[in-house]
Amino acid sequence: MNVRSSFFSRGTSALQGANLGALAGPILICMILGMMVLPLPPVLLDMLFTFNIALSVMVLLVSMYTTKPLDFAAFPSVLLFSTLLRLSLNVASTRVVLLEGHTGPAAAGKVIESFGHFLVGGNFAVGIVVFVILMVINFMVITKGAGRIAEVAARFTLDAMPGKQMAIDADLNAGLINEEQARKRRADIAQEAEFYGSMDGASKFVRGDAIAGLLIMVINIIGGLIVGVVQHGMDFASAGRNYTLLTIGDGLVAQIPSLVISTAAGVIVSRVATNEDIGTQLTNQLFTNPRVLLITGSIIVLLGLIPGMPHFAFLLLGGGAIQLGRVLKKNAAARAKAPVSLSEATTAAAAPTENVEASWEDVTLIDTLGLEVGYRLIPLVDKNSDGELLRRIKSIRKKFAQEIGFLPPVIHIRDNLELRPNTYRIALKGVEVGTGEAFPGQWLAINPGQVSAVLPGTPTVDPAFGLPAIWIDTNLREQAQVYGYTVVDAGTVVATHLNHLVVTHASELLGRREVQSLLDRVQKDTPALVDDLVPKLLPITTVQKVLQNLLEEGVPIRDMRTIMEALGEHASKITDAHDLTAAVRLSLGRAITQQWFPGIGDMQVMGLDAGLERVLSQALGTNSAGGLEPGLAQTLLTQTEKAITRQQNLGLAPVLLVQHSLRAMISRFLRRSLPQLKVLSYAEVPDTRNVKVVNVIGGAG
Repeated sequence: MNVRSSFFSRGTSALQGANLGALAGPILICMILGMMVLPLPPVLLDMLFTFNIALSVMVLLVSMYTTKPLDFAAFPSVLLFSTLLRLSLNVASTRVVLLEGHTGPAAAGKVIESFGHFLVGGNFAVGIVVFVILMVINFMVITKGAGRIAEVAARFTLDAMPGKQMAIDADLNAGLINEEQARKRRADIAQEAEFYGSMDGASKFVRGDAIAGLLIMVINIIGGLIVGVVQHGMDFASAGRNYTLLTIGDGLVAQIPSLVISTAAGVIVSRVATNEDIGTQLTNQLFTNPRVLLITGSIIVLLGLIPGMPHFAFLLLGGGAIQLGRVLKKNAAARAKAPVSLSEATTAAAAPTENVEASWEDVTLIDTLGLEVGYRLIPLVDKNSDGELLRRIKSIRKKFAQEIGFLPPVIHIRDNLELRPNTYRIALKGVEVGTGEAFPGQWLAINPGQVSAVLPGTPTVDPAFGLPAIWIDTNLREQAQVYGYTVVDAGTVVATHLNHLVVTHASELLGRREVQSLLDRVQKDTPALVDDLVPKLLPITTVQKVLQNLLEEGVPIRDMRTIMEALGEHASKITDAHDLTAAVRLSLGRAITQQWFPGIGDMQVMGLDAGLERVLSQALGTNSAGGLEPGLAQTLLTQTEKAITRQQNLGLAPVLLVQHSLRAMISRFLRRSLPQLKVLSYAEVPDTRNVKVVNVIGGAG
């Protein structure tokens, strides 16, 4: 019960604190409006003037102790509200001065009276001069300089935003930061630009405040003279003395906080962002060099020895600077000669070689998938330029996940100045697997084999499929399509090549992490299926190898439930990954067949000549390793190439149908030289499909 009460009390106090913070703004606005409209007694004016002074000092201290501008991002709003607060106090005090000024200097409260008497000695001429000097300092020096710095900073910050955004995207693509860190850094850059832009505009508030203060002073003096002489029958000298002193006191009590706030604005925009506040920066950078202090002290002492100069002040300050410089120099020499402990010596010895000594931070892991581009292709992958290739890469990963059955690794993109300007390079685990050229602003006209004319342009080869192609200008695009060319832009060329290589090397992209993610995904729907198989019957490495074998032969692994059920059925009798792959293929036979022969029509395939099939069976039976005699292997390869050509000329898929016992051996042998060939077994074909052999390998034809 006590714990529950404590919990609710803490929650209630936190909620009350949040509510009070949210009410601060409306309360301040109500105060400002009230001071402008309602008459205020002198006591309340004293409290509000004191609050204004305290607020300005607090703002100055906060600005000095911040380490970077965004630590005080609310400063432009604070500047606005403080300016409105001072102007509303001027309105309220003007009302009191004009109504009660004839009664004496204390008519508008003790604060205004003190500023009028103590700071300017009760002399209104001195008060006017001091007030004008403060106005000049505030308006011409501090506010103008801070506004100019804010204006230039805002301009340079906006100009630097694209480069900073590209640096963030490069770090994200390189894996140095994650998406959340990149999002935060982008938000910081946007806030920094907004901050300096707001400061540029907010400085106009202070400038307007200074002008308004000068006008208010003139109006109060003239209005006070009229009210005192005409309405209250005072003589001109008494009215001038009373109302002028009250006006000067009112102006000073408002302009001194304004000067402090302007100084805070200058501190905020003029500081260089480091990990130190402004006080620490000044101390560390002004009073750490003994040579500077010694020279400065010597110059001041020499000036103090000149006849007619104030010897005491010059000699005192000069001697103090010389003594401070000697102390710093002596301390530096003592630190250099002092004995060093073993731990300190180790640290000191390691410090100069910190950047040389190797550490685990120097170990850079190779990206699984990488895309490097020349500098002319950077716009294709630049997010700020709405690079189309970035969107296509996201689509490639999504399409791959939907069609193949697992999510491929992130493709890390970076520029490479060592490449030719229009060249790109695709790397798998640090090894180049593909390269090509793309020309932004031009189109690649690919010849599918049945074009009716030749186009002018730069001849090349389609990097994805090796078809003859030509880079053409934009004005030839429609003409190329009329001639029968397949026309694609530069981004599509790179994306198609990348997609082709990702699908081709799908088995190498399926790592242990991806397999575990697949098992976790299946376990959500059928937990018993995974728990009974891994690791009770099969280790995860065997499951990974089976899935990789399927991917090597172009079989998607989307149907993980069927794959897991087949593995669970045969795992107790079969442990070899290749034999398990053959068993899984039988369970996936309908999907494999449908992949190459959609619908329910006849399957027009290639087959083996009976004699060749018998020889291959004998070779497989006599060689447990599944190897082929060189002459037989060459004959099989040559005959298969001819059959594939005939098959493709008929517009049919290059699918070879063989006996189940031969399928694995023939597939492993032929796919090295003929990756487009797919080898199926009769056992994998559903009973409902009709098979028609249209090309025979090893036959007379």
